[in-house]
Amino acid sequence: MAVSAFQSLPGFRDFLPRDFAVRQYLHETWRATARRHGFVEYETPLLEDTELYLKKSGGELSTQLFRFEDQGGRDITLRPEVTASLARLAADHQRHFPKPLKWFEIGQCFRYEKPQKGRGREFFQFNVDLLGESSAVADAELLSVAIDTMRAFGFAKEDYQVRVSDRQAWANFANQRGLDSEQLAQFLQIVDKLERDKAEVLESKLAALGLTLTEVQAFIADPANASESYRILLADLAARGLAEFVRWDLSIVRGLAYYTGLVFEVFDAKNSMRAVAGGGRYDTLISTISDGKVDLPATGFAMGDYVIRNLIEETPHALMQMEVWLQRHQAGCDVYVVVDREEHRADALRLITSLRTAGVAVDYALTSAKLGKQLQRAEQSGARLALIVGEDASRYTAKILSSRSETSFAANDVVEAVVEFLQGPDGPLLA
Repeated sequence: MAVSAFQSLPGFRDFLPRDFAVRQYLHETWRATARRHGFVEYETPLLEDTELYLKKSGGELSTQLFRFEDQGGRDITLRPEVTASLARLAADHQRHFPKPLKWFEIGQCFRYEKPQKGRGREFFQFNVDLLGESSAVADAELLSVAIDTMRAFGFAKEDYQVRVSDRQAWANFANQRGLDSEQLAQFLQIVDKLERDKAEVLESKLAALGLTLTEVQAFIADPANASESYRILLADLAARGLAEFVRWDLSIVRGLAYYTGLVFEVFDAKNSMRAVAGGGRYDTLISTISDGKVDLPATGFAMGDYVIRNLIEETPHALMQMEVWLQRHQAGCDVYVVVDREEHRADALRLITSLRTAGVAVDYALTSAKLGKQLQRAEQSGARLALIVGEDASRYTAKILSSRSETSFAANDVVEAVVEFLQGPDGPLLA
C-alpha cells in the first residue's frame, strides 16, 4: 500500500534500483549490437512540433498524442516515436554526411493509450535506421541487426520468428481492384488487424471496399505473391546464414502510414504478446517532411523496452543471462571497507579515498557499527570484497564474500592488489 498521497500516473513507471539495472542491461545490449554493425548514435528532443506527426504518421498514432500548447502558444507533442524526428534531422543535415547514413537512437517516447502487458504510456525505444540506400540489401542489413539483437539477449532461434511482408504487394493488389490511395490506407488498417478482429468485423469492413475476407486470405496464402525485394533480401540473408530466421507473411503491414515497401515484425514463437520489434522501408517520409527539398530513401526498425523485457523474463535461458549480468553490474560497490574500531576510522578513510581514486567503487558505514553488522551490510551491498581495517597496520584482512573465503593484502600495495583481484575472473571488471 502506498504511503504517499501521490502515485505515478497511469502507464508511467518508477525505476527502483533493480528496474533501473534491467533498463541499463537493455540499453547496453542495444547499443553494443548497433555499434557492431557500424551504426552510430544520435539523439533528438522529447518535444516536437505536433505537425511533424500529423503530416505523415496517420492511423491510430494521431489519436494517441500527448499534445498541448506551451506558454509561447506553440502546438507541441511529446514524441510518440523516433522516426519522424530522425526524418526532420536527416532532411536538415544529411548533406554533411556520406551515404548511406547508419544511425541509431535509444529514446523515451510517449503515447496516450490503454496501459496493458507490453504497453505503457511512456517507454524506451531502440531505433535503428539506414538512410540513403534504396536497394533491399539495406533492409537485409537492418534485419541482421534485429536478429543479432535477439541473439545478444540470449534468445535461441526457436524462441522467436521474423515475419516479412511488402506494402508494395498490397498496393498492387489494391490497384488491380480499383482502390484509390485513401481506400488503400483504409484497407491496410484492416489487414493490420487481421489477427485481432473477429471474422464478421473484418468481412463488414472489407465489404465497404468491395472486397471479401476470402480473397484477402487467398492473396496472403499464395507464395507467388512474394515481392522481388523480398527475394533480394532473402538471398542477402542466406549469404549471412540468417535466412532461416525469416518467413514471408503478407498479413504484416505495420500500422503507420509512412511505410512504403518491405516491412517486418519480430514475434515470440508462441505469438503470445504484441510484436517485440518492427519496422520497414519509408522511402517518401523525408521528402514529405522537407516538402520535397530532400529525397532520401530510408529503412528502419524499432524495439521497445516493455515487450523485450517481458519476453526475457518468460524465457528461462534469456532470463538467466540477464540475471548473471545484473549480479555483475547491479552491486552498490566493488569493495566494502569495514572499520574494526572507531580509532581506525581515519586509516579507513585514507584507504577508501585511495581505492576510489584508482577507480574502485567503495562503500562503508558512515557511523560507528558493530563488526558483524558491517559485514552483513557488505554482503547486502553486493560487494565482492570486504576489507577490514584493524590493529595490524601492515596487512588488511579481506573476505571474499561470494565464496565466504578469506585472504589478506599487504598494506603497502593494497590498492594494486585489490584492482588486480577485481579485474580477474573472481571479480567484476572495473568501469
